[in-house]
Amino acid sequence: MSKILVTNDDSIHAESIRVLASALDDLGSVTVVAPERNWSAAGHPKTLHKPLRMAPMTWPDGRRVYACSGAPSDCVALAILGAPHAPDSSSTQLAAGEPRDGYDLVVSGVNDNFNLGCDVLYSGTVAAALESLVMGVPSLAFSTGPVEGFEIADSDAWQNAACYARTLAAAALNRPLPPQTMLNVNVPRRPSAQIQGLRYTFLGRRIYGDVLVARDDPWGKPYYWFGGEVPTGIADAGSDFGAIESGYVSISPLGIDLTRHEVLADLSTGDWPLPI
Repeated sequence: MSKILVTNDDSIHAESIRVLASALDDLGSVTVVAPERNWSAAGHPKTLHKPLRMAPMTWPDGRRVYACSGAPSDCVALAILGAPHAPDSSSTQLAAGEPRDGYDLVVSGVNDNFNLGCDVLYSGTVAAALESLVMGVPSLAFSTGPVEGFEIADSDAWQNAACYARTLAAAALNRPLPPQTMLNVNVPRRPSAQIQGLRYTFLGRRIYGDVLVARDDPWGKPYYWFGGEVPTGIADAGSDFGAIESGYVSISPLGIDLTRHEVLADLSTGDWPLPI
């Protein structure tokens, strides 16, 4: 039986993760480990300066799940190293090295906003999936976001995303993804009948309109917020933004290798004006 780990960055209390876990139940044994609070836009931290805690809890449907004090990436690392099934003992030490619990797939989401373009650098949802790659387990990340001209209930949006998650998870279990590869999936918030299908895409260009909002606290000391307009993106053909604008689900294969290989080749051959 396949073993699937489900997590998110919106917390163990988010209804969207319940919908996701339920959609995957018939594919294998599903374990849920998620943060005890919201970690949106938290990126990819690793908790080393304090202990991590993980507490079992029960969802309204009776499912036993685990709430973690750390970030989404911590949740994945703890689960793969075996924490959900470790003895309740202060003297227990989990062995490093090969993953203890042998998960076949990690599924992160459903995030309640798109993760398009360089959003993936900030996203806790994507960070959880990338942590899975670091530990040698293939992964999928699912997000859904608003589309101009369409309004549907949150529950319908999460159910749409969960249906695509079930389809893609089944495919990934049947034919494993290439090594060190995850799929970043974005589902437009449209009625299911108005979603045009799937497109495989590259990361597009996100446009941020950030401004600095500076204020003084009651003691006259300055503090700051990031403000500005809602980010936009350029809908280039073949990009994730382009797919979403056209009504398609965007599926972008990502990895943890940030090397610009074409630039490395130029540097290696001396085509870049730097001394060798």
